[in-house]
Amino acid sequence: MLDINAAYNGVRAITLMERAGEAVAKYVIESYPPGSRIAVICGKGNNGGDGFVAARHLMKGMRPDVCLVESEDEIGTELARANLYLVRGVARPAKYMDVRQYDLFIDAMLGVGLKGRPREPYAGIIKALNRVKKPKVSVDVPSGWPSDLAVRPDATVTFHAPKTGMSKKNSGKVVVADIGIPREAETFCGPGDFSLLPSRRRDAHKGDSGRVLVIGGGPYSGAPAFTGMAAMRSGIDLVFVATPEPAATPVAIYSPNLIVKALSGSVLGPEHVDGLLTMSKDFDAVAIGPGLGDARQTVLAVQKFVSKCRKPMVIDADAIGACGARPNVLKGRTAVITPHAGEFKRLTGKTVPGDDLDRRAEMVLEAAAKLKTTIVLKGPVDIVSDGRYVKLNGTGNDAMTVGGTGDVLTGIISGFVAQKATPYAAARMGVFTAGLAGDLAFEERSYGLLATDVIDKIPIVLRRYLLSAGG
Repeated sequence: MLDINAAYNGVRAITLMERAGEAVAKYVIESYPPGSRIAVICGKGNNGGDGFVAARHLMKGMRPDVCLVESEDEIGTELARANLYLVRGVARPAKYMDVRQYDLFIDAMLGVGLKGRPREPYAGIIKALNRVKKPKVSVDVPSGWPSDLAVRPDATVTFHAPKTGMSKKNSGKVVVADIGIPREAETFCGPGDFSLLPSRRRDAHKGDSGRVLVIGGGPYSGAPAFTGMAAMRSGIDLVFVATPEPAATPVAIYSPNLIVKALSGSVLGPEHVDGLLTMSKDFDAVAIGPGLGDARQTVLAVQKFVSKCRKPMVIDADAIGACGARPNVLKGRTAVITPHAGEFKRLTGKTVPGDDLDRRAEMVLEAAAKLKTTIVLKGPVDIVSDGRYVKLNGTGNDAMTVGGTGDVLTGIISGFVAQKATPYAAARMGVFTAGLAGDLAFEERSYGLLATDVIDKIPIVLRRYLLSAGG
């Protein structure tokens, strides 16, 4: 993730891989006897690419062999393949590796992107390595970590900073190597964050890739429509919009892709809540607030719904003030709340300073921790926090003050939540996507851009960055 964000901020991936592999080789050369016979065991991803670079540098004074867990044809990135080409003379299949021949093993099989337990052939090699009573050095993280099947190294050369959860027990001696990742790659949202979006199933059917329920409208019809349309563009399968009768036909006219559920009466009221709660059981995420208005019965309905909803929610617009009036309704709920500065005050009672970014970030962190939820404070620089961590977002432009862009953000985040991203990850991906889509729209429309223009650019952002991040 950080390497992708670093590349987005101008530091080339080839530079990072070269520095990473060189750092591993430097540690090994300084820590073990000259002439040691070394097995550099490499997987098919960029972790293996770091191993290829390390092997090349180890040729100066050591005797490395590159042991490929998978065939050369399976190497997953052009960068890793390029570095393999430089050490092909010492490369061989790992399945033929005789551990008795080696003095030291470098584990460059699996990196931080692993989900779940390692599978074969990695699982068997990890078990075999753990049986060997010879030194082992892992690259960035022990392969298989943090599952219960992981390499148990004597040392791990990790890059930029220790990964959360690393310890001497699971990683051996942790050696941190500075490979030149810029500060912005860590503090700002970027395309690498898409690695946090679970992969889609190849055998999925309609509805399996996410269903969002939008509760909004009544006084306004555009807002819930924008939210629903943006959610659809985020990659999900189905959007239902539950909206009071006056808004139902206008919302349906905006897009035939939206399935509209008309609610009796002119505004959302407490009488609708039980039905909406039942309805929500069939959805993966609920977006509530866009276009609802602030009628007293609507405020009461929002409070009742939020306090009882068991699905992840994205809370926006007038629903934010309703929750701010009774913060206890958020207790135990899973939610992302997306206020601008005025709504943040209605949520927390506090005014954020206009020009002190550090103080703004501190206040968002405090509010998210207190409410035990994820908060996105929208602004020239968006601030995202789950109460433990903070991320900033610099995409977007001042033409996005046009009405509806906040509803677009709500839809995008809802779509990512429906695709099983965590609220914090969905919020980070959401602000980056919405802002960059707005930037692409601005290139064509300048200050005449509309919320619908931003929606149209969402798939371009996903096409450009989602697959490259492994999402």
